Amino acid sequence: MSARPDAGHIAYLAVNGAILSFLLAPIAIITVFALNPTPYISFPPVGISLRWFEKFFSSPEFMGALWLSLQVAVVVLVLSMVIGGLCALALARGNIPGSRVLTAFFMSPLMLPAILTGLALFQLYLLMDIGRPVWGLIMGHTLVAVPYVLRTTLAVLHNFDRRIEEAAAVHGASPARVFFEVTLPLIRPGVFAGGIFAFIVSFDQFPISLFLVMPQGETLPVVLFNYMKFDLDGAIAAASMVSILMAVSVVVILEKVIGLKSYVKL
Repeated sequence: MSARPDAGHIAYLAVNGAILSFLLAPIAIITVFALNPTPYISFPPVGISLRWFEKFFSSPEFMGALWLSLQVAVVVLVLSMVIGGLCALALARGNIPGSRVLTAFFMSPLMLPAILTGLALFQLYLLMDIGRPVWGLIMGHTLVAVPYVLRTTLAVLHNFDRRIEEAAAVHGASPARVFFEVTLPLIRPGVFAGGIFAFIVSFDQFPISLFLVMPQGETLPVVLFNYMKFDLDGAIAAASMVSILMAVSVVVILEKVIGLKSYVKL
């Protein structure tokens, strides 16, 4: 006799399916819009066309913004992994007085609306008379990206067995060798997981970029925002699909290089 399905299990699957459908519905709409040959959304679609992707990739403005966003996101990725990883090690291992307060302080950019952070940085740069250089934009993005690396690295360090490091030191390994050959490989999952978030947050960052970019050096989200003021066609959806595919590509690369199973415990 086959067991009857549990009502609670069915309800659990139904709720999760509804939540997943709600989260994926915007992506489905954007996909239809990007592939639709007409300059407006129509259901059912009247056909499939790549004209909006051609418009996006043939536009010097879009390509310049995409290249700038990629450059900034890569630099932010590296800076966030270095700064966030070292801060996490210091907070978890340094026996620093008030480490919990410092952790909350470093995580505070996530508590503030990004538009207020962007406005504050814009005012600070004006007071310092440094204008709006690209490195200022990178610093702004790094400010909100570091907490992601810090949080995921601290999660790994929370369950870190320090006896492994002690065993390496007892067998004659120098502190530098212990760090690079024992500590760093073991905390790598947390650092890389936070790095993924840092890259995505930087690439899609709009509020901070809105205040810190130059008129002739705008990131992709700002260019799309200005584009929608005067036109709204499938090029916007095509740009959104490119952003989504880039985020997915980062995850796929991580799976090939390290393996996503390393991040399950996070």
